[in-house]
Amino acid sequence: MIKNEDWLTRGVKNVSGLPRPVPYEVQLQETPWFTEAVANFYAERLVGLDEAARTLALRDFTIEASSIFVKLCYTGLFATVLIVVLLLCVFALASPWGRMVRAIRDNEVSAAAMGKNVTARHLQIFILGSAIVGVGGAMLTTLDGQFTPSSYQPLRYTFLIWVMVIVGGSGNNLGAVLGGFLIWFLWVQAEPVGQWLMVVLTEGLEPGNALREHLRDSAQYMRLLTMGLVMLLIMRFSPGGLLPERTASPRA
Repeated sequence: MIKNEDWLTRGVKNVSGLPRPVPYEVQLQETPWFTEAVANFYAERLVGLDEAARTLALRDFTIEASSIFVKLCYTGLFATVLIVVLLLCVFALASPWGRMVRAIRDNEVSAAAMGKNVTARHLQIFILGSAIVGVGGAMLTTLDGQFTPSSYQPLRYTFLIWVMVIVGGSGNNLGAVLGGFLIWFLWVQAEPVGQWLMVVLTEGLEPGNALREHLRDSAQYMRLLTMGLVMLLIMRFSPGGLLPERTASPRA
C-alpha cells in the first residue's frame, strides 16, 4: 500500500528541494561577511595581484571555503546529535530499565517469570529504535537535498549497518559508533584502493588484454571483498567485536 498508493504516500516518487539546516554554498558566496572573512583569511595569497587576478582568485577561494564551511556545519550538527543519542543510550543502559531490557534479551522466559511484560518491551524498543533511525534518515536526506527511495539498496544500508554493529561490538554503544566510522571509511576507500591495486597488478599486461580489462572493471567489487574479509577476521579473532559488551563480574 505504501508503495502503490501514490495519492497518500507518493509511493516511490522522489522528493527534491528539501530545505537544509545549514546555509547553501551559493548563499554563502553571495554573503558580504563571508566574502570578507575569506579575503582576510587568504590576504597573504592575494597580495601583489592585480585587480582582475585578485577577483578571480578570491572567487575561487570563496567557492572552496563555502564548501568547507557547509561540511563543517554538517559535521558539527551530526556530531551534536550523535553525542546526545549516545549519552541517552549510555544512561538508559545503566538504568533499571536498561538492565530489564538486557535481561529480556538474554532470557525472555526468565524475565517473563519475574513479571516483566516481554511483548510490551519488544514493542517499546522497536519504537525507540525506529525513532532514532528516523532522525538519522532525516539528517541524511537533508544532506543530499532529496529523497530517492530507489537508491536505498539493502546491501549498502541494511547489510552495511549490520556489519558496523558486529565489527564495533554488539551490545556496546561506543563499539557501534566505532564500527560505524571504521566500516564506512573502509567502504569508501575500498574501491579507489582496489582500482590502484588492479592497475599495479595488470601493469605488465598489454592494453586490450581480456584479463587486464576484466580486473580493472571489477575494482568496484573490492568493497564486497573487503567487507567479507573484515567480517571473517573479526569473527575469528574477536567474536565480540572491537569493543565487546561489558558484563558485570560475579561477586565472590
